[in-house]
Formats: sequence, structure tokens, C-alpha cells
Amino acid sequence: MKEQNQVGPKITALRQIKNVSIQELAERCGFPVKMMEKIEKGDSIPSLGHLIKVARVLGVRLGTFLDDSDRLGPVVSRKGKLREGTGFSTSNNESGPGLTFHPLAGDKSGRHFEPFLIDINPSPAVVTRLSAHEGEEFIFVLAGEVEVSYGKDSYQLSEGDSIYYDSVVDHHVHSANGEPAMILAIVYAPF
Repeated sequence: MKEQNQVGPKITALRQIKNVSIQELAERCGFPVKMMEKIEKGDSIPSLGHLIKVARVLGVRLGTFLDDSDRLGPVVSRKGKLREGTGFSTSNNESGPGLTFHPLAGDKSGRHFEPFLIDINPSPAVVTRLSAHEGEEFIFVLAGEVEVSYGKDSYQLSEGDSIYYDSVVDHHVHSANGEPAMILAIVYAPF
């Protein structure tokens, strides 16, 4: 299993607890069974959109795949002490993560949105894969230059810029200039 993909085993465990076959999960998510098998084995890094679909089908919140414990009180994240990130694919090249998500509220139980610091890792020239899912997203650029493809439009964002959009429209977030970038993202994905 690739080190970047730790969500595969969590998907498998939840699927088994809920007594859902891999074929049924793939069908209900609209994925080919082979793709679902590769994700669960850790041979393929899923996109955030794919993971949101899996969470909806399994009836869990998105953060279930990114954290392991729940806390009722407030959760504090300290500068320089980020949780280990989880990588997601952003292109047709599934061999490496284009985005690395660091959860900021991983231990908070009952949350309704997911805040992340996200490292945007530049990738070689490959065809990007737009994705869509239910919910909304807010992005604030902390460092670097970011491009957000949204439907047929494209938005160039610099440090200090932000964008808020409905996630049901095909979208993609990536480096605008081939250099690393970092964003604060808040994702709301109802289940």
C-alpha cells in the first residue's frame, strides 16, 4: 500500500462493518469495481470527490476517513504541529497526490464542516480531472498562486484571495504556476 493512501483500509473496515460488498459500494458510488478495489488496496489515491461519494454511501462524515477519535469540547490546532496529511489525486495520474490535506478539527465530534490546511503539490503536465460532489467549499490562499477551474470558468487566486463555491459544479484546484501553494479550505459535504 502506498504511504500516501491511508484511507483505503478505513473504507474497507467501514464497508465490512456496514455489511456492504465492494461491488455494492462501487455501484452505489458510480465507480467501476476495479477502481474501488484499487482504492481499498491503496494502489490508487482517490480524489476528494470520490471520497465524499463513498462517505455518503456509507453514511459517515468525510472526516471519518481522515481522523480516528472524537472530542466533545473544542479542538485546538497549533502552528507547526499539523496532523499528518492525507494525499488525494487531482489528475488522471493517480500515482501521486496533488493535494495533501491536514485536518484542523480531526478530533471534533458532530462537526458539520471540515476545515483543512491543504498543500498543493505541483505536478507534471497531465490532464486534470474535474470533480463534483454535494456541498460547498471555501478556499483562502495562504501562500503561492492557485487556479480554480469551476465549470467553464477559471479563477486565478493569490495569497490573501478567497473563493466560495457550490461543489455540485465540476471543479478543480491546482497550482497556477507550477510552484507549491497552501490554502485553508472549509468543505461542507452533507450526508
